[in-house]
Amino acid sequence: QVQLVESGGGLVQPGGSLRLACAASRSIFSIRDMGWYRQAPGNQRELVARILTGGDTNYADSVKGRFTISRDIAKNTVYLQMNSLQPEDTAVYYCTAYYYSARYWGQGTQVTVSS
Repeated sequence: QVQLVESGGGLVQPGGSLRLACAASRSIFSIRDMGWYRQAPGNQRELVARILTGGDTNYADSVKGRFTISRDIAKNTVYLQMNSLQPEDTAVYYCTAYYYSARYWGQGTQVTVSS
């Protein structure tokens, strides 16, 4: 099993930045892929970004060039740096990990972009 704990959400003005962190309960080097999804009210949960074991990354088109996913293997933590935030980025952001054919989720952290 993998426990995931997110932090770093909050309220930010349009154009601002936030960094989310996801701490895993085991070595992330052994986890095939980790990433971030988000879900806005009335919408389905959607992939934002993910990072694979080898370090390759994928991003949703809507966040390319603004968001960056990274990891610190020594700290078992994955980060999502979010720049140039817009109101449409408002959502609950969930950390996820795919480990031994099972997908695990964190509890989510709220990101609100508003003036």
